[in-house]
Amino acid sequence: IQLVESGGGLVQAGGSLRLSCAASGLQFRSYTMAWFRQSPGKERAFVASISRGGTTTYTDSVKGRFTISRDNPRNTHFLQMNDLKPEDTAMYYCSVPGLNTWGQGTQVSVSS
Repeated sequence: IQLVESGGGLVQAGGSLRLSCAASGLQFRSYTMAWFRQSPGKERAFVASISRGGTTTYTDSVKGRFTISRDNPRNTHFLQMNDLKPEDTAMYYCSVPGLNTWGQGTQVSVSS
């Protein structure tokens, strides 16, 4: 199983980024997919998830700003991040929670 993230970068506060996670080696449509993030000195924390049926869940701090979605035919899921804040700065990881599988991460940095 391989998860490859892309789309991170440096943006100013209030800006937007769209992260992508391309998955291979699994029956993508059968699994809940998720995003986590980790800032220096902090533990990895849940950001958002989307079930195989499309039900979404978000941590409180990103509700209304981030949107998770999935494209099953392309084995890819996305995290649209709007109105970014400096506290969103972190390494973002794609995950298949049910398989304890992680990508290599993509860095998101938000300047004030």
